[in-house]
Amino acid sequence: MPQLFEPPRYIAVEGPIRVGKSTLAGILAERMNARRVLDGDESPYLAPFYAGEEGAAFRLQMHLLFERYRQLRDLGPVRPSEPVVADYLFEKDKLFAYVNLSDSELAIYNRYFAQFRRDIATPDLVIYLKASPEVLRQRLGRRNSAAERRVADEYLEEVIRAYDYFFFHYTQSDLLVIDTSEIDFVERNEDLQELLRRLAEPIKGTQYFLPLGSQ
Repeated sequence: MPQLFEPPRYIAVEGPIRVGKSTLAGILAERMNARRVLDGDESPYLAPFYAGEEGAAFRLQMHLLFERYRQLRDLGPVRPSEPVVADYLFEKDKLFAYVNLSDSELAIYNRYFAQFRRDIATPDLVIYLKASPEVLRQRLGRRNSAAERRVADEYLEEVIRAYDYFFFHYTQSDLLVIDTSEIDFVERNEDLQELLRRLAEPIKGTQYFLPLGSQ
């Protein structure tokens, strides 16, 4: 049967910490034979930031902004023959900046962000993975990361609210929103297969995926 729609060639997977975005991006990249772009979220400023060190938020945010810009700029135009799957969206950086930076720091940050954004391609499709604070806290607890275990509940909830607000207003790409609180596409193959079937169908505008596992 002929294919009735043009599949997305550039997909970005987004969501808060430990929601499963890197895992899903890896699965999609393998199935699409696509280039995988990993978020360069490792930084020498990450541990000081989680520890609440003064000035660490600004240093971390500017470091990640430059690294993400460099990585996505070097992609160049995305060609149909060379699909791309990224486990982050460039605008995510700004979302965290508004959560973590002071007004004076934001004024400096925004000047760089606006200049960098002009050189970055926009994805055809963004997949937003979300989960409840309780589920994310459980997943953080399973990680062998002392820094992540120090993430305060209040901060985690603020990040989730920021993500929800951002994607409620997001219109730059087609968007699929998936609540992963009641499903596990890493551990349950049936959840993964259902999601992959949905991604094989057209997604226009903003749509929501309600897997059978959540009913």
